[in-house]
Amino acid sequence: MANTVKIRVPGTTANCGPGFDAVGIACTIYNDLELTLSDQGGISLEVAGEGAGAIPADASNVVVKAIQMVLTKTGYPANGIKLNMVNNIPLARGLGSSAAAIVGGLVAANELTGNRLTKEEILDMATAIEGHPDNVAPAIFGGITVSIMDSGTAKYLRFLPPKNFSMVAVIPEFNLSTKAARKVLPDSVPFADAVFNVSRTALLIGALCTGELKLLLHALEDRLHQPYREQLIPGMAQVLAAARQAGALGAALSGAGPCLLAFTADNSDEIGQAMVKAFNIHKVDARYQLLQIDTQGAIIV
Repeated sequence: MANTVKIRVPGTTANCGPGFDAVGIACTIYNDLELTLSDQGGISLEVAGEGAGAIPADASNVVVKAIQMVLTKTGYPANGIKLNMVNNIPLARGLGSSAAAIVGGLVAANELTGNRLTKEEILDMATAIEGHPDNVAPAIFGGITVSIMDSGTAKYLRFLPPKNFSMVAVIPEFNLSTKAARKVLPDSVPFADAVFNVSRTALLIGALCTGELKLLLHALEDRLHQPYREQLIPGMAQVLAAARQAGALGAALSGAGPCLLAFTADNSDEIGQAMVKAFNIHKVDARYQLLQIDTQGAIIV
């Protein structure tokens, strides 16, 4: 049995406007991970790219925790872990860096321990670590996913849209942790806001499934989390407006932010430039990256 494996895991965007903690899309930005298991003992971790020099290189690392979860579950006797990671997904920006780390560790360890776990079992383990399935599901399965929790088990629907679209991810030069972004959310919301989001989420999934992308302008609207998180992201409303004014199909906060995402059929560079300019007006440095939907999810390289 091989003792070394290489895994590639996509970044993800979650929520997609109204689909709070439920809707996620796998994106064509990737982290690569090489795992070697041995009986030599100890943990060795090298990181290049995003997080180099900042990510912990010991048992507290979330990738190591994921690997050890698989080793414990399968009873595999390895006690030595060697990791080489090349990260392209920005940390704490709303593009699923933690989900990619978790899924990478689980998938790599599963492959080296005999591929005993199903993807559904990996989803449940990833959800247990991450806390919710909206990012880990598309990282595992690729495409667009809708996920729910039922008695501690994650259930999901995965699909690909019949009509292509691109995503313009505008990445500001500051971090925002999911924990901090959740702290600003209220414990309850008005009934009218709940109805607003239910209708928009239904419209969002319908528009993506049928290819009626012109409906995204309304389907990406949200009242559950974006209005509260605006205070954490200078110029957020103006950047989203700039995307729509430049011709985007719609725009939303990516995950917990601070990355903002525009959906587009064309004119991607003009939209990205307009969004970066709007951030700059609010004294925020930013860059943009053009993304497509990743259709494979985590794969063995």
